[in-house]
Amino acid sequence: MRPDDLALLHTPGTLALHGDLLLTDVSRLDLAANTYRAALWRIPLTDTPEAPQRLTFGERDSAPRVSPDGAWVAFLRVAGAGGKPQLHVMPTTGGEARLVAELPLGADVPVWAPDSRRIAFVAKVPDEGRYGSAAGVSAAQEAPRRITGFRYRIDNVGFTSDRRTRLFVVDALDFDAEPVQLTDGTVDVASPAWTQDGTHLLVVADRDLDSWDTLHNDLYSIPADGSGELALVVRSCGAVESPVVLPDGDVLYYGFDFEGVHAVARNTGLFRAPLRIGGEPTTGRRLTDAETVDCESGSGAPIPVAGGVLVVVRVRGANELRLVPDGAEAATLDELKPLLGERGSVNAFAADGDRIAAVVSTVDSPGEVVTLEAENPVVRTDFAADLRAAGLRETVEITGTAPDGYPVHGWLVLPEGEGPHPVLLNVHGGPFRYYGWGFFDEAQVYAAAGYAVVLPNPRGSAGYGEKHGRAIIGAMGTVDADDVMALLDAALERADCDADRVGVMGGSYGGFMASWLAAHHGERFKGAWSERAVNAWDSFTGSSDIGWYFAEAYCGADPEAQRRQSPLYHADKVTIPFAVVHSEEDWRCPIEQAQRQFVALRRNGVDAEFLLFPGEGHELTRSGQPLHRKQRFDAVLEWWGRHLG
Repeated sequence: MRPDDLALLHTPGTLALHGDLLLTDVSRLDLAANTYRAALWRIPLTDTPEAPQRLTFGERDSAPRVSPDGAWVAFLRVAGAGGKPQLHVMPTTGGEARLVAELPLGADVPVWAPDSRRIAFVAKVPDEGRYGSAAGVSAAQEAPRRITGFRYRIDNVGFTSDRRTRLFVVDALDFDAEPVQLTDGTVDVASPAWTQDGTHLLVVADRDLDSWDTLHNDLYSIPADGSGELALVVRSCGAVESPVVLPDGDVLYYGFDFEGVHAVARNTGLFRAPLRIGGEPTTGRRLTDAETVDCESGSGAPIPVAGGVLVVVRVRGANELRLVPDGAEAATLDELKPLLGERGSVNAFAADGDRIAAVVSTVDSPGEVVTLEAENPVVRTDFAADLRAAGLRETVEITGTAPDGYPVHGWLVLPEGEGPHPVLLNVHGGPFRYYGWGFFDEAQVYAAAGYAVVLPNPRGSAGYGEKHGRAIIGAMGTVDADDVMALLDAALERADCDADRVGVMGGSYGGFMASWLAAHHGERFKGAWSERAVNAWDSFTGSSDIGWYFAEAYCGADPEAQRRQSPLYHADKVTIPFAVVHSEEDWRCPIEQAQRQFVALRRNGVDAEFLLFPGEGHELTRSGQPLHRKQRFDAVLEWWGRHLG
């Protein structure tokens, strides 16, 4: 895969399944127009797989949801440059899509009511005079923002305190209906879910409806006709998301337990709680084991089926679709039946009756739609055909052993030929994330250019148990650095990897590790590429959107401890060529993290360069402007071409 091959990435997103109707949204990069395109596709559920059929032809259509009666599909459509996602509805048999809700900042994912008429959704609504709501007033002319709490902005989103997320309901089959706003914007709400009788909606909102300084949230109910206020129904032990109301009146949701600011590196579990609308709030019980089961909530809400509940679980680099059995109480990973994704990543899933469908990414595909037929997987699409034809490189599993005897797991992506090849040690972000069996465009681009790419999952990563993830609390740059180097050593034992030509790179936490290793193991590397990195925890605390809690949760509150775990305060040990790479509008790891590191290195005489991307945030490599993503790849290859050959 070459940088230009970004245009060949066709990635299915969410799924909607109703009987024999299976829909997905597929996105792609348009390099010529420097934008993203997306459309809805229908996947035929015939005995022999057939080519998918394009259902919509908008510029960017996504998030299909089929009504309970199967007659309608609701979805989001973005039209025109700078457009916002607006709610549309069309017949499932095809035909013209109709706009049913249009809001200044767009709408979020639609949620059908049981009556197949009403749709609930959340949307950010600007305060008066903000975000173009006052004619002739530009953003630079708006009044100052008054900020009284820690949580007032989010990377890749922007300021939040002056555009709260509100709950709406609209009658999608009444052509003259306008959306009815159910919450007033004094608190953000998320994850709407209908009760079985359609009289109420559940939403997630912050503890005690305080949206400023808490990481805790709970489940609230509100009448769907707009006749009441938010009322607490389920008190969590930490965090809650993606509620699903069961026919018996209980509610399922994802969550994890913590106190205060200590929410990092926690395994997400499946919970169940009684639902008593109008009664006393309840608490949930955890159905999955806190140590061994980590649900990937980003893959979709839990789905009740015959015999249990479907969830996606992170397991040693795989996102596996598993069944939490009926009657489960703190069920361990071994008690959850695996269904899909053993050597892949289930990025979305759906179920209706006896049929289960999923979007599964593998090392050679960003995602294909797969169904389970009599417990056998049937691959229904081949969206990655052009990408594979362009050339993808082999990915192999490798293991190593840290100095303290701890086992380390990861991957090696190999270029063509016998080698020995120059080696790139590439560390993931998070740190409570992971490399795995899903498609990774970066590793493929580097391998195609001739580099062997080492992808470690050190202590601190997700998918290996909560103790593994929390092993670096108060110890950043210790056992995690040992593990990273141990997996590198395992790769360098191979004859096809050149131990004399090794570079280190990574983004976010991976950028932290690249900076750290350049200072503490610089003799092992010919250069470092540190991207959107955390370099100084002390200033991160006051400048990052999450810094007010994240730095303390990982490094402790003691300023000296934070400095000891900050690469900036070890920059005087760096001697190798060093690329500081950052985005100008990164609010997760703000630009000052790069600026301070760059200045420290240059003042120390290091051959350091600063590459700064305008108009981008922390997510450049995943969702940035297509041209910037290609230009970044070009810059990476040029840098390593100079320093590794």
